[in-house]
Amino acid sequence: MMKVEGVIRKQLLYKTGVEYGDYALNHVLGCSHGCRYPCYAFLMNKRFRNITYENWTKPRIVENTIELLEKELPRLKGKARYINMCFATDPFMYNQPEVVKLSCDVIVLINSYGIPVRTLTKGVYTQDVAKISNHPENSFGITLVSLSEQFRQKYEPNAAPINERLKSLFAMHMCGFCTWVSIEPYPTPDIIEQDIEKLLESISFVDRIVFGRWNYRKLNYPEQKKFYHEMASKVAEFGEKKGIEVMIKKEIEDVK
Repeated sequence: MMKVEGVIRKQLLYKTGVEYGDYALNHVLGCSHGCRYPCYAFLMNKRFRNITYENWTKPRIVENTIELLEKELPRLKGKARYINMCFATDPFMYNQPEVVKLSCDVIVLINSYGIPVRTLTKGVYTQDVAKISNHPENSFGITLVSLSEQFRQKYEPNAAPINERLKSLFAMHMCGFCTWVSIEPYPTPDIIEQDIEKLLESISFVDRIVFGRWNYRKLNYPEQKKFYHEMASKVAEFGEKKGIEVMIKKEIEDVK
């Protein structure tokens, strides 16, 4: 495993405009998962920083992360409802122990100010993550848009296998933590034929589900509006049946 390179930043925490977010941080630049479906973080960095796919998939940690947080967190104590990790990178990148170690240190520091974290990953949660989590409102999530390993290998080539993701999330659930799943970007049938109800049953233990469409690229599927409204209805019905909080992204209503 190659050592992860570093980068220095002047600021880390920011107020996010994401509809289900609050404050957020990105303590890593890039993501080794190398997802081949539309990735907002990569597209923005490609557009504004001219970062190539090859550079993006070689993550660099923010070397002064802890130093910055020690300066910035006191201002958010009693103000931030939670801090998201992360919207432009992955805090628990698969097979990236340096990234995972830094993320654990970040969680410990944020929790020490009485602020909970919300994490989202295509990696796995280890026992170490459960041990260092020290806030009753910490919430741990995974991205899951298909149960197909063939799909995962094509579109999420370096992310954790589906079963490993689900197993680690269930372990966090069994430890008593709030767990959630982001079903985004959910693919149309021309990309992969699948039964969303089977996917939903695999995550019936979670506390929260966020559902969103395949985004940032023109779709060729002719009945995408009807399709996404049907899928959103199934997710909502499943949530109501199981007592799971469901959030349907606003972009579903914008599908044409």
